[in-house]
Amino acid sequence: MASELCKTISVARLEKHKNLFLNYRNLHHFPLELLKDEGLQYLERLYMKRNSLTTLPENLAQKLPNLVELYLHSNNIVVVPEAIGSLVKLQCLDLSDNALEIVCPEIGRLRALRHLRLANNQLQFLPPEVGDLKELQTLDISTNRLLTLPERLHMCLSLQYLTVDRNRLWFVPRHLCQLPSLNELSMAGNRLAFLPLDLGRSRELQYVYVDNNIHLKGLPSYLYNKVIGCSGCGAPIQVSEVKLLSFSSGQRTVFLPAEVKAIGTEHDHVLPLQELAMRSLYHTYHSLLKGGQLLVLWLTAAPPSVCRLLTC
Repeated sequence: MASELCKTISVARLEKHKNLFLNYRNLHHFPLELLKDEGLQYLERLYMKRNSLTTLPENLAQKLPNLVELYLHSNNIVVVPEAIGSLVKLQCLDLSDNALEIVCPEIGRLRALRHLRLANNQLQFLPPEVGDLKELQTLDISTNRLLTLPERLHMCLSLQYLTVDRNRLWFVPRHLCQLPSLNELSMAGNRLAFLPLDLGRSRELQYVYVDNNIHLKGLPSYLYNKVIGCSGCGAPIQVSEVKLLSFSSGQRTVFLPAEVKAIGTEHDHVLPLQELAMRSLYHTYHSLLKGGQLLVLWLTAAPPSVCRLLTC
């Protein structure tokens, strides 16, 4: 396997390949052959997905100076090293499904970066320097341990797609509303209790996903026509904590749904919502009432306001 790997890299060097695929090679260390002599000066795209890498070499930018895309999906990398900041031509960096705990501030030096994917890691925070990525269009930081987002994120003026699903966010920084190019925002599976009132005011923002935020009970008015997913939001009604309305006929007591709540005092007239419920119950139980005598007995025992409703 080692000889085959060396041969693949040697051919790429001799033929000045721009793309090199080293996926599924069971690599535990960055291949020394890639860093030998002058490295691969012409290489633009390096694919090293699904290996067992734990770190990246410090001289990576020196040996691969023209690297535009670097795919390191599904490895065991714990730290994004400072050396990553020297890949000044890098436009796409994929570090999803690793063991990342820290992203170094030097990532802000990747001024050409357009797509950054850090999903499925163990990140608790992002450095403020992420806001220096003026060309960044896609940022995927889903399935991490983030408690908040860097406030300087609003300085990513080209950001179009932001995915922060399945983190631990309690709130969204108001500065996020200032992202001028944001088109799609996904925040499903967090702990959000509220959203900034200005969120969605931008015409560019068209798609918002907030599914499974159990504490989120409302949306800013600007988002009413933009939210695609909001299932699983809002705390469920605890029936034990709600006093259910009911009415009785003899020994029969009928409880109304928990959503039907009393408004005002007991001396008020029957409200429209209650009236609708009464009429619905009448039609439901009508088929169960046998003969006119039982109906008369039931109406006799019912309150006068109910009788007027059900007999009109």
